[in-house]
Amino acid sequence: MTTLTMAQALNTALRDAITQDDDVVVFGEDVGTLGGVFRITDGLTRDFGEERCFDTPLAESGIVGFAVGMCMAGFRPVVEMQFDAFGYPAFEQVVSHVAKMRNRTAGAVQLPMVIRFPYAGGIGGVEHHSDSSEAYYAHTPGLKVVSPSTPADAYGLLRQAIEDPDPVVFMEPKALYWAKGEVQTPGRPLPFGRAAVRREGTDVTLIAYGPSVPVALKAAEAAREEGWDVEVVDLRTITPFDDDTVTRSVRRTGRCVVVTESHGFAGVGAEVTARVQERCFHSLAAPVLRVSGLDIPYPAPKLEHTYLPGVDRVLDTVARLQWDDEPDTRWLDSARGGAA
Repeated sequence: MTTLTMAQALNTALRDAITQDDDVVVFGEDVGTLGGVFRITDGLTRDFGEERCFDTPLAESGIVGFAVGMCMAGFRPVVEMQFDAFGYPAFEQVVSHVAKMRNRTAGAVQLPMVIRFPYAGGIGGVEHHSDSSEAYYAHTPGLKVVSPSTPADAYGLLRQAIEDPDPVVFMEPKALYWAKGEVQTPGRPLPFGRAAVRREGTDVTLIAYGPSVPVALKAAEAAREEGWDVEVVDLRTITPFDDDTVTRSVRRTGRCVVVTESHGFAGVGAEVTARVQERCFHSLAAPVLRVSGLDIPYPAPKLEHTYLPGVDRVLDTVARLQWDDEPDTRWLDSARGGAA
């Protein structure tokens, strides 16, 4: 086991993949000589040559389109969009071609590619550098969407993404690049669709992923002072979604709050809430609540702290849940069309 930052864990995962598979290539904007804006690809060009890690023009649509062609030629490209909102010019390529190629060709053409996105806020970046765009990709069939919260998961999930036969959108929380943790290297890929219970509890389940997981864990610790025993579930992958782990947790605690950094309206948190409500309806002692980023464009850095979900907002939301010994079923009657 080695103590690494998330950035170092991702770099190590890329190195191990390049070493073990001659078909793996890394490219994007400034990923070569510079080593990427966040130094995720630091030293790859120096150590493996420009044939394995190289810079591209500043044209995201061209980067993704080129990766599609490389997949067809037998390669496994890993491309970087540099910043979350920089990927929008490539959105048509991702949705129209990357996500649909297997279906369009009846399985004859596979696209084993990874699109890496440094995403979300928390670093004092302006609006085009702090987007949480995971809902766009999670809404698109044919894509797998991943967001690690620890260095160990970053390593294992990226290895799995590179080995996966289908395209993976890999969302890397920028604010966690410098978070440290133990990582087994060389390590094994971490299978998709397996959420992790980061903290066990009995009273309420907090569901989070990526940058929201540390917030949920801090809120869970703070909740102890209020007498609440809070469980924290880290989704790890948005698609495929681990219904089993989430359902077991919520059915046991009877209460649930979903924490996401992205916008609330029509976001991933809304989908998670719906899935929990559908599967755990008769086990719930209160409605499923959400804590999310505000439904506004990402604000200036000095206002970032008001936009992002914090411990206080999570605790305030948990406090809105019913804490009587007997659940208040009036909301169930209302949902069924009866008297409130």
